[in-house]
Amino acid sequence: MAKTIMIQGTCSNAGKSLIAAGICRIMKQEGYRTAPFKAQNMALNSFITKEGLEMGRAQVMQAEACGIEPDCRMNPILLKPTSDQGSQVIVNGEVSGNFTAAEFYKYKPQLRSEVKKAFDSLASEYDVIVIEGAGSPAEINLKDDDLVNMGMAEMADAPVLLVGDIDRGGVFASLAGTMMLLTEEERARVKGVIINKFRGDLAILEPGLRMLEDIIKVPVVGVVPYMKLDVDDEDSLSERLAPGKAREAVDIAVIRLPRISNFTDFNALDYIQGVSVRYVGSPSELGDPDMIILPGTKNTMEDLLWLRQSGLEPLIMRYAAGGKPVFGICGGYQMLGQSLSDPDGVEHGGTMSGIGLLPHSTVFADKKTRTASTGTLSKVSGIFSSLSGQEYQGYEIHMGVSEAGGNLINEGNVYGTYIHGFFDREEIAETVAKEIMKSKGLDFSSVIAYDIDEYKQQQYDILAEGLRKSLDMDLLKNIIG
Repeated sequence: MAKTIMIQGTCSNAGKSLIAAGICRIMKQEGYRTAPFKAQNMALNSFITKEGLEMGRAQVMQAEACGIEPDCRMNPILLKPTSDQGSQVIVNGEVSGNFTAAEFYKYKPQLRSEVKKAFDSLASEYDVIVIEGAGSPAEINLKDDDLVNMGMAEMADAPVLLVGDIDRGGVFASLAGTMMLLTEEERARVKGVIINKFRGDLAILEPGLRMLEDIIKVPVVGVVPYMKLDVDDEDSLSERLAPGKAREAVDIAVIRLPRISNFTDFNALDYIQGVSVRYVGSPSELGDPDMIILPGTKNTMEDLLWLRQSGLEPLIMRYAAGGKPVFGICGGYQMLGQSLSDPDGVEHGGTMSGIGLLPHSTVFADKKTRTASTGTLSKVSGIFSSLSGQEYQGYEIHMGVSEAGGNLINEGNVYGTYIHGFFDREEIAETVAKEIMKSKGLDFSSVIAYDIDEYKQQQYDILAEGLRKSLDMDLLKNIIG
């Protein structure tokens, strides 16, 4: 069976996913067959494996750092929020159903065996499993039937590293307080702490580290600096979604829907020099961009209502009427159609009109489409006509069915597709950027898109090097065993 190390945090967004990915990369570089694992994830950014199974993107990112194919065993339970109090529950890559929070906690004990089975299966095939926790292990109201933090550590008999985010302030209190709220058995599992996102003079911090060690009785494994890295983000806490981003020669506005999902779809465009991707949540932020994108969403009808109530819908319609490009992905594509119907109450219930910029209509049903998708684009018109015949690669995740055929639908300069990852192919991202520049009379000869896979691998190496310099590597290896 594999050796294990578990990364838990004092709070959400403390950097657990990134630290876990860095350790995955280090173990790969050391020659160990390494895989990530997270028993239960809550995120709207998900991925479809080659087998057509759904999993969280954080473990996809970590699998890439390990140099292996994503496998839904790495994330056996995925929760995708559909409302403030409910989520779609995905077990082993398949939809189990929609549950309220109360219903899920009654269902949760039944999932322990699925988590154990997935973990044991992975552990039998790899040398090292890097396990990620969720939120904080000190949520004392959630400890019963926990299977993602200390419950998972016990199940896997894993040593734990506790990560605290110094950038938020109060890191010593958060680390010491978390340790205080753990049971004696749980504290014994914590073999060290990591202080993450540090900026400043380490010498000034050093006395505090020694005092902290005296209080919590475990060593500080390292202080990780705030690293500027470009890897896929998992959820709506992502810095990418923050307002106020500077506009480049090509200004692309993505509508920040309340239930936005798979916003990693647009990273490839943002990587191109001279292109900026901004996330816009109100009419005042929109301005006059060069392209508007309606992204995926976990609840198309609810977010279309929000779009109308926010005042963004008429601005998008006026923008399209002026001949500028509007692009919809998945739920955004559904919104751009004529109507949306939900006879079985899968999302919102009832029927509502769409934005009306594309000819299709959508009907929601219980069956979820989950498939990898590759092929050649059919004939495309409008500003992006040079996309015609280009190869694409991506995946589909959606509940609704739209009657329009083809992999990319367009009417004039309004485009829509169900394909997530559509822009990841460098030729497609490059074409989009060049055609917008051409329409503005700008020189586009120097536009070059990144090879996304190669770029990601470079980022994982940078992450691993940063951790090697920041952590006590001998202590880390001893903890892993």
